[in-house]
Amino acid sequence: MPRTTRPSRRLLAALAVLSGLGLVAASPAMADTLYQEQYRPQFHFTPAQNWMNDPNGLIYYKGQYHLFFQYNPEGNTWGNMSWGHAVSTDLVHWKQLPLAIPQDDQEMIFSGSVVLDKNNSTGFGTKANPPLVAVYTSQQKATGKQEQALAYSTDGGTTWKKYSGNPVLDIDSTNFRDPKVFWYAPTHSWLMAVALSDQRKVSFYSSPDLKKWTHLSDFGPSGATGGVWECPDLFPLPVDGNPKKTKWVLVVGTQSIAGGTGTQYFTGDFDGKKFTSDDPATYTPPSGTVLQDFDSGSYGDWTATGDAFGSAPATGTLPNQQTVSGYQGSGLVNSFNGGDGTTGTLTSPGFTVSQRYLNFLVGGGNHPHVDGAGDGSAPPGQVFADFSGDNYGDGWTATGSFANSGPTTESLPGQLGPKTLDTYTPDGDPGTGTITSPTFTITSKYIDLQTAMGYHPNDLPNPTAVNLIVDGKVVATATGSNSGNLNWHSWDTSAYLGKQAQIQVVDQNTGASGWGHIAVGDIVFSDRPAAPRDDQTAVNLLVDGKVVRTATGSNSETLDWTSWDLKDLIGKKAQIQIVDHNKDGWGHILADDFTTADKPALSTLQRAHWVDYGEDFYAAGTYNDAPGGRRIMLAWMNNWNYGQAIPTSPWRSADTFPRQLSLRTVNAKTELVQQPVGELKSLRTSGTTVPPTTVTNGTKPLGVRGSTLQLEAELTPGSADRFGLDVRTGPGQRTRIGYDTTTGEVYVDRTASGLVDFDPTFPGVQRAPLALDGKPLTLHIDVDASSVEVYAQNAAGQQVVLTDQIFPDPSSTGVDVFADNGTAKLTRLQAWQLASIWK
Repeated sequence: MPRTTRPSRRLLAALAVLSGLGLVAASPAMADTLYQEQYRPQFHFTPAQNWMNDPNGLIYYKGQYHLFFQYNPEGNTWGNMSWGHAVSTDLVHWKQLPLAIPQDDQEMIFSGSVVLDKNNSTGFGTKANPPLVAVYTSQQKATGKQEQALAYSTDGGTTWKKYSGNPVLDIDSTNFRDPKVFWYAPTHSWLMAVALSDQRKVSFYSSPDLKKWTHLSDFGPSGATGGVWECPDLFPLPVDGNPKKTKWVLVVGTQSIAGGTGTQYFTGDFDGKKFTSDDPATYTPPSGTVLQDFDSGSYGDWTATGDAFGSAPATGTLPNQQTVSGYQGSGLVNSFNGGDGTTGTLTSPGFTVSQRYLNFLVGGGNHPHVDGAGDGSAPPGQVFADFSGDNYGDGWTATGSFANSGPTTESLPGQLGPKTLDTYTPDGDPGTGTITSPTFTITSKYIDLQTAMGYHPNDLPNPTAVNLIVDGKVVATATGSNSGNLNWHSWDTSAYLGKQAQIQVVDQNTGASGWGHIAVGDIVFSDRPAAPRDDQTAVNLLVDGKVVRTATGSNSETLDWTSWDLKDLIGKKAQIQIVDHNKDGWGHILADDFTTADKPALSTLQRAHWVDYGEDFYAAGTYNDAPGGRRIMLAWMNNWNYGQAIPTSPWRSADTFPRQLSLRTVNAKTELVQQPVGELKSLRTSGTTVPPTTVTNGTKPLGVRGSTLQLEAELTPGSADRFGLDVRTGPGQRTRIGYDTTTGEVYVDRTASGLVDFDPTFPGVQRAPLALDGKPLTLHIDVDASSVEVYAQNAAGQQVVLTDQIFPDPSSTGVDVFADNGTAKLTRLQAWQLASIWK
């Protein structure tokens, strides 16, 4: 679905477009560099310029694969949603065409699908020249209402006309979107799967003519429900290649297991009206020893402090709270007593860890425990600025929008005084300029300061940052956190004692999609670093008084299972402490059923079936009418957490490489299997075979280099805790594709993959469960200029896939094998350079 997301920054401005066409107006010099820019994918589709998200209208027609896509013809961030258009004869090489369906004054054109109306049931064409019909979500600009509408083409998809009878389906909802339509032969009718997004449901409708729709049934909520549901797709596939044994697959976009947005799937049966999932209706966690279930009506020997937890367990939802669900039995821990403004702790008696896992239910606010956090007070020292006056202070100067501004009276979480410096004043996000302190002598070991609002580091374009300037150079910097919470940062200034310095607040961000400003609270010269503010809503495990395990909620009143692996703590004395130190939004914690067990309980996200476990696979759809009966999938290779901040220009976003789907029986269960379409092999150029090699406690270069590679490898676990391949390696950079034998997971670690600091949610490690049982791991890896797609399989045929964006330096092109804390063997590696599709 095309949508706005949490505020983010704009990088470089987009190039000009030819009015109404969406074509690149390129100078001769620009034409030489287009598609050769840093980070430009060389075998994944990207538009020549501007913002793109969901693939839409995937259909094969008269020898061409049509790819429509959510597109902003006017800029490099989300907005002005229209349908862009590209075509390919081989799913590899793409030609971008003029804008297909533009927005207008009344509507934006959100996601949908395209069908060939062979029998001209709509009357939009003729039987001799049947029309292509787009079924899309019309987002009404005046009301936000989402309706299903039609457009049609009688010239093979080049030009489109909107149906005068739109909308064809309207349920008066602002969360009704992303129709996938196909012909359902058994009932001789069109079938639509469409998302009731905020209800976490997929609705099914039937129509004889694409104009009049009859509701059939709803599916959901089921599987992963932490985020809205979007972009459904429904299709049949043979199991194990047997056409007489067919399952239906329902694909839905939602909150992912990796973070942000992802795509789950269900297998099951469809009878023409209703989809029935193969998944069991309920989940039973592993049995074990119950430490506390809070069903007795009292906390027993658990000790409560403060007023958040009350005098006894809650029996469900508390006054003024949204409905609480997911707990077991009659009672639970609920720190919403008195609302979010109350705080306190609840601590268990000591117990000896005797089983490997501690399983429990948790919900409420997403405010993690942070080691060393304090109460948010200022450290001892000299207050340099607190912005509590009518102006910024004696000797402070301002430029741009801030030339005549002053401190802002507000009440931010963590704020110590009545006012802050906030560059939202006076011109909002579009305002830019600087606010600079008088010169001072550095006399303290630390400068501690509070910041909030936009996360736009100083070393990237369009910063919102606070900088320490010594000898005309920025020697320390801080930015916000895309949050209104003021929190402490500390600059170690011991190397600059006696030097003259200034502090400068820089706002060069116009906030194309929000957070284009920064707030600064107190600035203190101190001989110790300030502690970050403790605002946790967390369940912690204490050993020797220290937190050794921690979990928090997900900003949800639905409790879900989590599990701690305590293998290294068996025999030690421990305590459970439930902490609510938060007075702000979602400032409470829910917990229930603490049980020790020999097996882990699985959360809803862990039990869901994921098409892809990486961060960058969303809004997936499959082709209608693909030749040979192939089921081919494309997805948006980005993530709403940071999608508008990725450091690319003049385009932003790519699609995954097309994948062919199948179903396979693994361990008596039906699982989705994917592989890049075979046409990708046409891009192979020089190939390299690496002989078997063993690696112990380190990395070993493999003599393979390239920014666009296809790798096929087999690795055999030995004694190593972790082993695998590093790609796009260079000075200080690598993207690690590994296997963790301690957890039984394949992982992609992009924390050192190159440029990662453009958004706080981007760096990280994505994991996917895959049992090896000591047998080989097979990897197929497609490496492009700014992405990796990893297909991993075990000896039993089980497969997991992870897709992640990366932004390495152009010179980081190496490939290494690695093993940590032991030995592993690379038994086979075949590598190919891949040619560019743009040359």
